Amino acid sequence: ISFYMRRDCMTEALTYLLNKDCPDEVFLEGVLQPSLQRGNLGMLQGILEKLDPGLETCSRYLIASCQFLQRRGYYNTLYQIQQFMMLVPPAGRAAGAFLLFYNQTLFKNTAKEHLRTYLQEQQGRGAGRRRSLVNSFRKMMSSSDVSRHMNTIELQLEVTRFLHRCETAGSSKASPPTLFGGSPVKVEVACKVMLGGKNIEEGFGIAYRVIQDFQLEAQAVYVRAGQRLVRQRQYGAVRQLLKCVGESGTATKNDCDALILSCVSVADKTPAKELESLILEAKSTESKVL
Repeated sequence: ISFYMRRDCMTEALTYLLNKDCPDEVFLEGVLQPSLQRGNLGMLQGILEKLDPGLETCSRYLIASCQFLQRRGYYNTLYQIQQFMMLVPPAGRAAGAFLLFYNQTLFKNTAKEHLRTYLQEQQGRGAGRRRSLVNSFRKMMSSSDVSRHMNTIELQLEVTRFLHRCETAGSSKASPPTLFGGSPVKVEVACKVMLGGKNIEEGFGIAYRVIQDFQLEAQAVYVRAGQRLVRQRQYGAVRQLLKCVGESGTATKNDCDALILSCVSVADKTPAKELESLILEAKSTESKVL
């Protein structure tokens, strides 16, 4: 493949790659990256469409390309490839749109609309249309998966808007991590939202939705937020956090006490008066003694 690419024989390289069913990494390193470096993305797309009109065989390479570009932060190129995938049969256009999980609000809204279209077509509104590509992608995403991803996009938009408002107001300056990461990243999102507003109550509702929607370990979020507040010596905010946690309806008295103890454990430079006030928030005598 490298031999063909060095001699500008992209058709031969792709023919060999498809016939031999080469691994995704071979396509990324041997074809995609050289094509991007030479500005030949359009040529690559044209040859793929010619060799594989339905994009069924090369769909795995396109998905791998989207994941690679997203990791690298090449969002414009990612969008071009996603648009290319949308040009295949109408019923298949939205099937690949779930790859459009960018941090930019415009791209998120676009993804949400494509996913909604896909759900409509799954329900039979596009029954008479060609479905060559959609069948390929259906193996990867069910209707419930698409609905779940739409909810994630909607929640990410809400998180982004909230933290943007906070940043504009001067109460938050850090850019939010994405909800499309793993659980540790989602825990950090919930923590940032919880601490991002002018007070804990302002951000707690959205943060709690993140916890519930992704079935995160709520205590992990509360502990991280509480300890961060203690280190910042925001003791009043810690009490607000305890109040919100207690009123959430899902936390037990033991959970609240565990949160208090975790905050006390990092309160090495906390004034005695503040430390005592914090300990008195504990519900059990054992926790107060500890």
